[in-house]
Amino acid sequence: MKNNIVLRAVNITKKFPETIANEDINFSLRESEIHALLGENGAGKTTFMNILYGIYMPTSGKIYINDSEAEIKTPQDAIKYGIGMIHQHFMLVEPLTVLENVILGLKDQGITIKKKEIKQKLREIANLYSLEVDPDKKIWQLSVGEQQKVEIIKVLFRGANILILDEPTAVLRPQETEPLFDILRKMKKDGKSIIFITHKLDEVMAVSDKISILRKGRLVETVKKDSVTKIELSQMMVGRTVLFNFDKKEKNAEKNLLNIQGIDVFSKQQGIKVIEDANLNVKKGEILGIAGISGNGQQELVQAVAGLRKVSKGKVTFKGRDISNKSPRHIAQIGINYIPADRIGMGLASELSCVDNAILRNYYKKPISSGCIINYKKSEAHTREIVKTFNIDVADIYAPIKLLSGGNMQKLLFARELFEKPELLIASYPTRGLDIASTEFVRKQMLKIRDEDMSVILISEDLDEILSISDRIAVIYKGKIMGVANAQEIDKNTIGLLMAGTRLEDI
Repeated sequence: MKNNIVLRAVNITKKFPETIANEDINFSLRESEIHALLGENGAGKTTFMNILYGIYMPTSGKIYINDSEAEIKTPQDAIKYGIGMIHQHFMLVEPLTVLENVILGLKDQGITIKKKEIKQKLREIANLYSLEVDPDKKIWQLSVGEQQKVEIIKVLFRGANILILDEPTAVLRPQETEPLFDILRKMKKDGKSIIFITHKLDEVMAVSDKISILRKGRLVETVKKDSVTKIELSQMMVGRTVLFNFDKKEKNAEKNLLNIQGIDVFSKQQGIKVIEDANLNVKKGEILGIAGISGNGQQELVQAVAGLRKVSKGKVTFKGRDISNKSPRHIAQIGINYIPADRIGMGLASELSCVDNAILRNYYKKPISSGCIINYKKSEAHTREIVKTFNIDVADIYAPIKLLSGGNMQKLLFARELFEKPELLIASYPTRGLDIASTEFVRKQMLKIRDEDMSVILISEDLDEILSISDRIAVIYKGKIMGVANAQEIDKNTIGLLMAGTRLEDI
């Protein structure tokens, strides 16, 4: 019979030495149900899912699968019970093929891999759920969206009927989100049950049946989607009303701070031109939003400004000085700070502590350093100030930063760059992976520094974000700037046309 309870967690508590991550959580998942799990960064969502998947053992409490108590001590145990988890940061081996990743770790393959049979099963799964991926391609050759499909295929290949997706859209382009939702709806129709962790209320309203809200490690409410509004959900998550729209002070920024003049940039890996004859300027005291579908050159453009990519033609000037092809340290020293899109790979050192990560930019400067000696007393005070000011949830500032939630890592990265009070802040997806309260805080901070006559280049695929806080908006397509317009003079439809390759003067 459909809609029976397939998973039940009873009085789940998880204590770490410095904190209680989950406290007395009771949760039920039904057959053919998409159950969203909402909560602020550090609310305990991922910890709870890691318990269900056997990565952590609960301090107390029990888990039942189909009314029978289950001992889930390892992910292998979870797989035996039909539970599969797709992590926010993919667990794939890039040099291996799709097929090799799917069967990696399985004990029942024997000495000889039966590739023909495995490929047939992969094709059946792919056809059933529109997960078409070439099984012979290596992971590094796939887009992020295709890599996510591989993760889903992996858990389905292992026979999962309960799927846990930890912020599955955090790494996706907007155009890839709806196809993912179609896949989830098809799985639901086929009787599978899905736990969907997200920060995005629009996604919750689009795809879920039921919603559970965690706050500070406790489950505070479980509601049916049709019985609540986005505003009510935000209040349950945060305990207060959250602003979705901002009152932006009128400004008449005129003085140019940064000029990008006809630059070309080539890809390091493929040797192809990724930025072509780009012309752009940033005024003192403005937020310039750069919109575009992921992979159209926005990262290469700002990395050229930040000194991380070579400019092969044209030049970049800052306050009238040519800074083309200067080193990243030189760029930072003259007042340009950069928040990269890849917080783990480029922004933070995951094995180092919060203290070490907080001083990565200024470890060689006073008062953090005196000569070649780092003053850890000053470093600790600096870190604690950042943590307090930005309300970063961290139990131990000397523990590896990888132990923080993704959102709290992002907040630390943003805070570190902002604390230096740069004249120009380049922010690539600064609210990606943040809960609604943290997103509100970061957007307010960008508006605050803009009002203090600092400038921001904001890269985002969230058009609501771009439109709500930018003064001007530039759109990039295949490495070319399609046009620049004042934010109040352009709408989503026009931006969409520019993102598809139409020039502003042709509209």
